[in-house]
Amino acid sequence: MGAGGITSSGNAKAYPGKLTSKVIGSSIMAACGGLIFGYDIGISGGVTSMSPFLKEFFPNVYSKQLNTHESSNQYCKFNSIPLTMFTSSLYLAALLATVVASFTTRSFGRKISMLIGGAAFCVGSLLNGFAQAIWMLIVGRILLGAGIGFANQVIWSLYIC
Repeated sequence: MGAGGITSSGNAKAYPGKLTSKVIGSSIMAACGGLIFGYDIGISGGVTSMSPFLKEFFPNVYSKQLNTHESSNQYCKFNSIPLTMFTSSLYLAALLATVVASFTTRSFGRKISMLIGGAAFCVGSLLNGFAQAIWMLIVGRILLGAGIGFANQVIWSLYIC
């Protein structure tokens, strides 16, 4: 008797697939695509709660954080459009970049798409690392999102094919 109470007659063919290095490599690449998103969620959540970061780039949010008795709403504690743009710009850019990357991958191949995604990710990382103003943070996050969107699309196309 099999799982769930189903009986096998014994005439079923064995699955002919093998665990090859290509399957293992593709699976690792697909897992890394998910890791990129998870890592960013952890980083951006941690950074936006750091006082020095808030004091430098979002002074209104920092002053509201010091006066926590001012807001009793725990769902929307700081109500800051620039902070919301900082947080969500990466995800929106990744969504749009995934759509663009599907056409790029189909037209020019995976290698070019990965190079475009990697370049966008590197420029976005540099821009965020040397940011002196909010616009630099947001543009950097948009470029990071574009890089993640391209990488995830290429990774999943590799995994599916």
